[in-house]
Amino acid sequence: MRNFILFLALLATPVLAQTTLQETSFWAQEVQAGDLPPIAERLPDLPLVVDLEAKGRQFGKQGGTLRTLVTRSKDVRQMVVYGYARLMGYGTDYELYPDILHRVDVIEDRKYILHLRPGHRWSDGAPFTSDDFRYWWEYVVNNPEITPSGPPEFMIVDGKLGSVTFPDAHTVVFEWETPNSNFLPLLAQASPPFIYRPAHYLKQFHSAFAEPEALYEEVRRARVKSWAALHNKRDNMYKFDNPHLPTLQPWVNASNRGSRQLFVRNPYYHRIDSRGLQLPYIDVVNMTIVGGGLVAAKTNAGEVDLQARGLDFPDVSILKKGETDGGNYRTLLWASGVASQIAIYPNLNFRDPVWRDVMRDVRFRRALSMGIDRRMINRALYFGLGKEGGMSVLSQSPLFEVQNAYRSAIYYPAKANALLDEMGLTGRNQAGIRLLPDGRPMEFVIETAGERQEVENALAIVTDTWRELGIKLVMRPLDRDILRNRVYAGISMAAVWYGWDNGLPSAATSPKYLAPTNQEFFAWPKWGQYFATSGSAGEAPDMKPAQHLLALAEDWSHTTDPKERRAIWSDMLEIHADQQYAIGILSEAPQPVVVSKRLRNVPEHAIWAYDPGAHFGVHRIDEFYFDDAFEQVTQ
Repeated sequence: MRNFILFLALLATPVLAQTTLQETSFWAQEVQAGDLPPIAERLPDLPLVVDLEAKGRQFGKQGGTLRTLVTRSKDVRQMVVYGYARLMGYGTDYELYPDILHRVDVIEDRKYILHLRPGHRWSDGAPFTSDDFRYWWEYVVNNPEITPSGPPEFMIVDGKLGSVTFPDAHTVVFEWETPNSNFLPLLAQASPPFIYRPAHYLKQFHSAFAEPEALYEEVRRARVKSWAALHNKRDNMYKFDNPHLPTLQPWVNASNRGSRQLFVRNPYYHRIDSRGLQLPYIDVVNMTIVGGGLVAAKTNAGEVDLQARGLDFPDVSILKKGETDGGNYRTLLWASGVASQIAIYPNLNFRDPVWRDVMRDVRFRRALSMGIDRRMINRALYFGLGKEGGMSVLSQSPLFEVQNAYRSAIYYPAKANALLDEMGLTGRNQAGIRLLPDGRPMEFVIETAGERQEVENALAIVTDTWRELGIKLVMRPLDRDILRNRVYAGISMAAVWYGWDNGLPSAATSPKYLAPTNQEFFAWPKWGQYFATSGSAGEAPDMKPAQHLLALAEDWSHTTDPKERRAIWSDMLEIHADQQYAIGILSEAPQPVVVSKRLRNVPEHAIWAYDPGAHFGVHRIDEFYFDDAFEQVTQ
């Protein structure tokens, strides 16, 4: 078969000699003292040079502190999401480009030759080379003490483990016998598989490299049970909670635990603008942890420079009022990229056998959907700005089909009641609530994360309309982590959450998330566990439409023909619309984004999405800057 080689490279000037480098004022004192090399020695030999004018943006100024809020200590990981330094990354056109990588050669979608940037360094100045990929492959994922489950799922295609080789210090080759078309998109995710590690740092916690006595002492001081537990505790590339762990992100964690987390610019970051200024423009990010109910109030009080997380559409009125009352910020309305703003997930793996059988009858799920007055919810909560309909891809996606959005999604209580009667659920108690086959009243318990007032308001409206069907909705707010664990264990009857993170797929996007391949889709957690663990946990799918989805996802991965891939997507979306696994209420509700009037290069109109795009990441937060940036005190 003929080899097709795809060369991927950013449309940016790669020649460092064409720019005059400018030292970063934030690190100038360290450079003068000899504690840090000058800028020319900190950059890769081939940095990623960004021409902001070609992108329609302004060249920025270095300096300033950006203030933002999160509601949990673990949300410091948002700095990895927002910073969005990835081996491959999406541009604002949602096409893939090399970022950390210099380039990628792709052969038949099964062999990927990754070329690193010579001279690239970790945030502590240590070289970033193929040895960091080797360490991940040989000493992390293939070490049974650190990773008992073995290599990650994406390394296994058609039951065969791929190979990883290291021809030289700046080249890494991933290869499979058959195509693995989703490999590069995986690397660009908001939470990607970090297929490299800072080997020079982590070796001190690994039994293959550390002195036994020193390692034992580290284990004792960390109060963990083994060296592997210690290694995993120190190795948190995504959690970003270990200030000592070197990173390639634009900002470095400079804080210990506390409600105020500071992140300072990475002196070895690989991106510069075409004038020779190293990115990020902003010196410091101040991330403050506050109670969830305080985000809108503190934002309104002018205590942030950039905020979207923790803000919902109902907050727009108070935010707009703050603007007119002299608030030094603007409230932008970005489009949401999730497939549904609010979606109800009946748990088909619920451990109650009577309820499980009822929920597995597609007539019941269709009746629930037709018993929702989406127009009332849209007008009451979103001033009619949302798009009413069931869960499918968004209208901006090339895969959008209007019939999928409206299948069983028109308010039709008479039809819904007829479907429930057809199921034999005709008995009712004195309050008019239908009875289950075992005589219990149909009290449908929906668990929520208790974080979005709009969800509770929407469910209050659904409670009234489902009452017309003889179904009593019981809403149970829980902590987010408790909710997830209950769903995964089959204890939760139903949950409400967003729709698919990626509501904007194309035919080239893997449709794997439409099939029962992971537990994150709340309608089939145990089926997802079964797939993800190769049958060692969970339950095998035992419903034909779900089995068909798995087969279609497998078919997609074995073809590169665009027409065939589009046809597969069409079939899978039609199955979801027909089966109503997730009952979407509406989509495309605007996401408020509050931006300081001093902050520049923030797009007026954009899409707020976790995947693809990493929220602010795809819009390159390292290119945002303050118009009146001031010099920071050197850290």
